[in-house]
Amino acid sequence: MSSPLPIFRRTRRWSTTALAAVAILGLAACGEPRSSSVGELPPVNPYGHIHAITIEESTQRVLLATHHGLFDATEVVPQKIGPTIDLMGFSAASDGTFYASGHPGPGTDLPDPLGLMKSIDGGESWAPLSLQGVSDFHALSVTREQIIGYDGNLRSTTDGQKWADIGPLAPTPYALVGNPKNTVVLATTEEGVWRSTNSGKTWSAPGGGPQLLTAAFADLMTVVGVTPEGSVYLSLDAGASWAALGAKVEQPAAIGAAALAGGRLSIWMAMERGLVKFSYDGTTFTEETR
Repeated sequence: MSSPLPIFRRTRRWSTTALAAVAILGLAACGEPRSSSVGELPPVNPYGHIHAITIEESTQRVLLATHHGLFDATEVVPQKIGPTIDLMGFSAASDGTFYASGHPGPGTDLPDPLGLMKSIDGGESWAPLSLQGVSDFHALSVTREQIIGYDGNLRSTTDGQKWADIGPLAPTPYALVGNPKNTVVLATTEEGVWRSTNSGKTWSAPGGGPQLLTAAFADLMTVVGVTPEGSVYLSLDAGASWAALGAKVEQPAAIGAAALAGGRLSIWMAMERGLVKFSYDGTTFTEETR
């Protein structure tokens, strides 16, 4: 098990006050002092805050976008990848290209905020694309058609250069959840899960489903989500409908999921006590020992 992470505390009520607190914690995370030198990690907790978890489809690597950069956490001992950058937003395209946003770390010659950046070498290096010194995307997702980000406005781009405001989506999205091989994107909000089937061009309002804090696609149609109270939900139709699994967990700051053989799911959550792995076999939701 990895070292404890100083991330979000649990909350027992989904309210404007609680969600504001989550947003404030996220902003505080991106503004922490960066006292370590390039290549140097804090002695106890290498991550700082985990902002996003991605399970790489081709390799099944567990990638963590964190306050101290990108990590491969597939094994018990995490491996640092590339420079120390505060990766507030992170998403991977189907061709293996990584997209990210956030703030530069010490010793990096990058603008602040980073705007949209990309990596074509697995996160070893990053190239600026657009909105450098302008935007810090705290929510970022890649669909089959375009990149969607939230930096105070919901925006989209097809080429990484030219952006368009999209919506309407009045509530603040706390997570944008998509799959790079389809055009469905979900936005978790205080009102519930907003859903778009055309890469964010138009949205359907929540229809009585769960009010999720965060979620992740495991494959084209399967999505795992968690409420602020820690209830785990599953969707088998890309977020159109949801079923409670009857499982309770601590409130996660980020979640990643992957579909395995035999209909099983591998689920990773960043919690206050550390990075935790779960599995679901269709009937039982189990915490695994790493």
